[in-house]
Amino acid sequence: MSYTADDVAKWMVGELQNTGILHQSDAVDYIKSHFGEHFIYVNDNGNESIDKEVKKAFRKLHRGKAAWERDGFFWGWS
Repeated sequence: MSYTADDVAKWMVGELQNTGILHQSDAVDYIKSHFGEHFIYVNDNGNESIDKEVKKAFRKLHRGKAAWERDGFFWGWS
């Protein structure tokens, strides 16, 4: 099956709805193993990060209801 950025973003929103928090490291691991490595890239700091198209779709889906906690590297409901 071929997944899209929207599929990954929907999973991310679902995780947030179910648990109230989504750690980036957990999301990266899950996305790599269930959706494919092409949704992950290595950022300027040398860390694995989620594809920009996925994050764009994620922001569209949560419509400002999720906030990124920079110090803890996770999203939570705001």
